[in-house]
Amino acid sequence: MRVFQGFSIFFLSLSLTRNLQFRLEFQMARYSAGTVDCPGAPKSVRIVVVGDKGTGKSSLIVAAATDSFPPNVPPVLPDTKLPFEFFPDGIPVTIVDTSSRPEDRDIVAEELKHADAVVLTYACDRPETLERLSTYWLPELRRLEVKVPIIVAGCKLDFREDNNQVSLEQVMSPIMQQFREIETCIECSALKQLQAQEVFYYAQKTVLHPTGPLFDQESQALKPRCVRALKRIFILCDHDRDGALSEAELNDFQVKCFHAPLQPSEIEGVKRVVQEKLPEGVNERGLTVTGFLFLHALFIEKGRLETTWTVLRKYGYNNDIRLADELLPASLFKRAPDQSVELTSVAIEFLKGMYMSFDDDGDNNLRPQEIEDLFSTAPESPWKEAPYEDAAEKTTLGGLSFDAFLSLWSLMTLLEPARSVEHLIYIGFPGDPASAIRLTRRRRLDRKKQQSERKVFQCFVFGPSNAGKSALLNCFLGRSYADNQGSTTDGRYAVNMVDESGGAKKTLVMREIPEDGVKGLFSSKESLATCDIAVFVYDSSDELSWKRATELLVEVATHGEATGYEVPCLMVSAKDDLDSFPISIQESTRMTQDMGIEPPVSISSKLGDFNNLFRKILTAAQHPHLSIPETEAGKSRKHYNRLINRSLMAVSIGAAAVVVGLAAYRVYATRKSSSA
Repeated sequence: MRVFQGFSIFFLSLSLTRNLQFRLEFQMARYSAGTVDCPGAPKSVRIVVVGDKGTGKSSLIVAAATDSFPPNVPPVLPDTKLPFEFFPDGIPVTIVDTSSRPEDRDIVAEELKHADAVVLTYACDRPETLERLSTYWLPELRRLEVKVPIIVAGCKLDFREDNNQVSLEQVMSPIMQQFREIETCIECSALKQLQAQEVFYYAQKTVLHPTGPLFDQESQALKPRCVRALKRIFILCDHDRDGALSEAELNDFQVKCFHAPLQPSEIEGVKRVVQEKLPEGVNERGLTVTGFLFLHALFIEKGRLETTWTVLRKYGYNNDIRLADELLPASLFKRAPDQSVELTSVAIEFLKGMYMSFDDDGDNNLRPQEIEDLFSTAPESPWKEAPYEDAAEKTTLGGLSFDAFLSLWSLMTLLEPARSVEHLIYIGFPGDPASAIRLTRRRRLDRKKQQSERKVFQCFVFGPSNAGKSALLNCFLGRSYADNQGSTTDGRYAVNMVDESGGAKKTLVMREIPEDGVKGLFSSKESLATCDIAVFVYDSSDELSWKRATELLVEVATHGEATGYEVPCLMVSAKDDLDSFPISIQESTRMTQDMGIEPPVSISSKLGDFNNLFRKILTAAQHPHLSIPETEAGKSRKHYNRLINRSLMAVSIGAAAVVVGLAAYRVYATRKSSSA
């Protein structure tokens, strides 16, 4: 059989003894690839066939689907659907034929957008079609950004001259070195019924069991995401948490994934396989995580990708080696615009236990390496990128206290609840995902109740450039004034715990809104729905800064009145260590009184004097019916509505009086008539 796969192990020696290979085979034979019912597994496969005119595309499709050679085929076939039982994986396959005419390129490009895999054909008896793979077709697929596996099929094998017996490996190796997206190369003959069905079997297999997410062909090693996922699976199977899979635990794993137990002799055989090649892969308690990873690397090297994919599918992974969407249904996170998502006490207790487990020396300081260890079973650490990377207060050793650790989780739950729950599962949350989060009450209802029950509040920080917004956020995270210079970042967040007067703590999220980002923010009607309170920072020594801050306040108030998402507002007079501009106090007091909000709070980041600002922000957010600014237009509208309501009430009272009068008259008339 002339098949060449893009996997160096298929043409390089494994350096395994014959006995070792034999002992592996009994295990591989037991593995089933039927994972169609698992979360994350593709439910269907769409294969698009492309190639030069006359290379045998249509004949190949008919031969594969009917087990016969078609004497006459149309230039382009309609879509060919293979039944789900056609291949052993039980996945329905649709094969799409395409035209080779230049004028149909747009149609072909559109079909390629919806492909799960591509079969690229050339004719074995026409060298120019082979050359066109690297000079036209493969570059064209890259230009179209086709990101799916490619199977190269050499058709019309029966037409090739007998004296031309260059190996497929020799022909394809240079091309595959240049175009790593090629998964497999295979030669076939529709006329002779030689490997026609295998072409589409391999194409389907590259979709169901792709090499790319699992194995790095350059380094010949498992990819980091694959290692992290298998490590998580190992930990889930290690019920007694002793760092090794015992015979009983191996059997449980085998039954879960492959529906069949192992015999004691088979378990011993697996251990011997590992121990001969990797002594640290087995200890007196059983198979270690190193041995577990080694076994999967060996299966992949031998071309048994379905083995590792079966395991991954059974534990809920999709082709990106992330938890499948079915495990995190969108309905779990469905909410109104002015509702937020918070961690439950169950999730917080779990996180507290995880923090203590990874804080090895118990110093309330989770170091960067310990954070990395915590997320070592997730695809990547979620806190290495914006907005989380620099959003929490760091200890002097660069780590996280428990409050900062929990604050980051609260921030991720607020901004990306699905991602937060996903990562809770990765690090071992044992319960129903729905038990980890709760939806807050709508803020409109909070206003009616005149009290918020939320534990996490989001504050939007507005203000002109150089007003001190970034300094405020940095000081909120316990950083010195010297660290504040030039630290403005678009879309930046800062999160920390704030002590309440009674000793309890709430989480405050502060989001800096750059001055040039305000217009974009207000392009959405619901932009203020997620905001619990808005703060407006201005430089108390700069009159222009004050005027711009008041303009922003009016813009926010106007947007809130127009959309129904009014928010409490607070003015902050920053840089109090500098001389204020003339009549600043009188101006600011008058303006805030006119709009119905509290006078500005004066602070100095340089002196570290914040005048209890963060607790004041929290208090205002907890009482969403207060500190709502009113514009002149808003006041006029409210006054007009009151007049209308009074008029309607007067009309109602008058109508009621008329009805009562008529009723009284009828009673009087009736009595008078009866007495007469």
